[in-house]
Amino acid sequence: MLDLGMGVALESERALFPLHAEELVLEVRGKRLIDRLSLTVAEGALQVILGPNGAGKSLCLRLLHGLLRPTAGRVLWGGRPADAGLRRRQAMVFQRPVLLRRSVAANIRYALGLRALSRGERRERLESLLALANLQELAGQPARRLSGGEQQRLALARALALAPEILFLDEPTASLDPAATLAIEALIREAHRAGTTVVLVTHDLGQARRLAGEVAFLYRGRVAESAPAGRFFEAPASAEARAFLAGRLVV
Repeated sequence: MLDLGMGVALESERALFPLHAEELVLEVRGKRLIDRLSLTVAEGALQVILGPNGAGKSLCLRLLHGLLRPTAGRVLWGGRPADAGLRRRQAMVFQRPVLLRRSVAANIRYALGLRALSRGERRERLESLLALANLQELAGQPARRLSGGEQQRLALARALALAPEILFLDEPTASLDPAATLAIEALIREAHRAGTTVVLVTHDLGQARRLAGEVAFLYRGRVAESAPAGRFFEAPASAEARAFLAGRLVV
């Protein structure tokens, strides 16, 4: 397993788990998109968020990460409000990666520059992250000229350069072919094994079955069911989840 430099914060500086969303409400132009959503993410979890289109999966992720402010409710991390200081120990990768107009290596180097590392440590971490993402031979290439799968691997490697305690992933393989998808899943597993808590939004049931430790099923802006992955896929408790897993339309 590669050394990703996880857990570099002093114990006294580390955020305490769990991450807890408490009765979140999000209203936009009078329409309620998130409706009293509550969810708890434990330390070390690989939490998958599932649900039909329009259920609020991506909005939930943005609320958890602090990119959106809820109309009501709150997000707590270890009992503390998830303020800007705590959010700096999180990272997020979007469905469409946002990359700097720089080389592959320079994108990762930029993220490493945000951490208190010596020049030698930054160089070693850069080499490890390039190897992790299988991008060594592309290190000098312009990041925006990479294929979709390569760009997403770079976005993940850059996020991991921050040594986040929690990594939010919003449909990171939605537009990728099977080979690229499996490469991203391997990266997610490696990050999780290295100690990062992962919260993944996906519409891909196969991916959810391969990766999930815990599943939260969203329906109409709230968590309709939350369970360990094995139990959820074998015997979902809610009618909506059963219909979703059976491939029936859930509206």
